[in-house]
Amino acid sequence: MIDLTAFRNAGRFPTLFGLKRKLAVVSVDHRHQQITSRSPATSTSSDNKHRPEAAAQSRTVNMTRCLISKSEVQGFIERCMTSVGTKEHHARSLAEVLVEGDHRGHYSHGLNRMDMYVKDVQTGICAKDGEPVVEKESAATALVDGKNLLGPVVGNFCMKLAMKKAKEAGIGWVVAHGSNHFGIAGYYSMQALKENMIGMSFTNTSPLVVPTRGKECTLGTNPISVAAPAKDGDSFVLDMATSAVALGKVELHDRRGDTIPEGWGCDAQGKLSTDPKKVLSGGGLVPIGGSEATGGYKGYGLGMMVEVFCGILAGAQYSNHIRTWKVTDRVANLGQCFVAINPENFAPGFGDRMSDLLSIHRGMEPADSGAPVLTAGDPERMNMKECEDMGGIPYHINVINHMNECAKRVGASPLLPCDNVVSN
Repeated sequence: MIDLTAFRNAGRFPTLFGLKRKLAVVSVDHRHQQITSRSPATSTSSDNKHRPEAAAQSRTVNMTRCLISKSEVQGFIERCMTSVGTKEHHARSLAEVLVEGDHRGHYSHGLNRMDMYVKDVQTGICAKDGEPVVEKESAATALVDGKNLLGPVVGNFCMKLAMKKAKEAGIGWVVAHGSNHFGIAGYYSMQALKENMIGMSFTNTSPLVVPTRGKECTLGTNPISVAAPAKDGDSFVLDMATSAVALGKVELHDRRGDTIPEGWGCDAQGKLSTDPKKVLSGGGLVPIGGSEATGGYKGYGLGMMVEVFCGILAGAQYSNHIRTWKVTDRVANLGQCFVAINPENFAPGFGDRMSDLLSIHRGMEPADSGAPVLTAGDPERMNMKECEDMGGIPYHINVINHMNECAKRVGASPLLPCDNVVSN
C-alpha cells in the first residue's frame, strides 16, 4: 500500500486542507446554538474597520474551521433524524454515510446535506417506516422497491444483496426504484472490498446538469463509483460525479461568498459562469469535461449511461421527470444500481495485477516533484490521515451554525466542537 504519510513528510504531498494549525478562541453560545471564534491576537474593538491589519485578521477568522470528532458528528445526525421520527437504525445508516463522506473529504455529501434529509422526513415526502423489498430476482440479479426510504437504507440493503449473489453466482447486479439521495456513491462500492470483491454503485439525481449545447438541466450529477481490492488492504476507489463537480461544492462556495472556478457551471443562457448564484438560480452544472471543446460531451455521455443503469433499468424516474432539486412537492423515486463482482470467478492473480497497476502509476516520476502521481482513493486516504492527526474533522463555522439552527428547530441538542480549531 502507498505510504501517504511518507509522501507528505517528504514534502511531496501538500496538506490536503491547506490549513495552518493555528489555534483560535472558540465560544459556544448554548442558548442560541451559535459558534463564534477569534484569533487570540484579534482585537474585538469597534474601530477594526479603520485598521487594515484588524480587518485582515477578521477575514482570517471568517475562514475558521472547528474540529469535531467523528463520534460527535455521528451522534448529532442521529439525534436530529430521530427527532423527526426516523427509526434509530435508519438514522444510524444515514449518519454513517454522511460522516464517511466528510472523513474522506467529500464535504458536499456529508453533514452539509443533513438538513435536506431532515426536511424530507419531517414533511413526509420520505418514508420513515418499512424496509426495502425484493420485487424480482434471479441468481445474479434483483429488482428492489426502496419503499421511498432514506437512500442509505436502500443502498445498504441492495449492496448486501449484490454481494450475496456475487458469492454464489460470481456477480450480483441489483437495481432499485423508490429510493432517495444516498450520500457518497463510494460508500457502497467500498463495502465489496471487505469481501475481496469489486464493487460498483450508481445513482441518478434531480436534474442539475445542462447537457452539451443545451440551456436547461435534464440530467443529474449521476455519480459513478468503482472499488477494486489489491494486496495488503490496498485498493482503487473511484468516486466521481459525471458533472464537473457536485452541486454541494457550488453551494459551499456560495455560502462562503466565494466565486467558483470556470468550468463548474453555467448561467441560464448556457454560458460558463464563475458566479455560484447564477449557477444555482436558473443555470446549472456542466458535464465533466466542461465545454464541448474540452470534452464535455463525454461527461454528458457518462451521465446518460448512469441514467440507463438507474432510472431506465429500474423503472424509476429519470432525466427531467425527476423532481426539481430540494423541491419536496412529490417523492423523488430515484433509481440506483449496485454491482458486486467476485474476482475468483475470473482469471487468477487479480490482487497481484491490481497492486502492480497501482504501483506503476504511483511510482512513476511526476511532472512536478512536489505533486506525486496518485490513484483514485489516495486523496481520500490522505484526508482521513489528516483528520486523525488533527483529532477531528474540520468543519467551517458557518456550516456548524447552520446545522445547529436545524437542530434547534427539531429539538435536538447542538453539535459541539473540540477545544481547538484550525484556520487559514
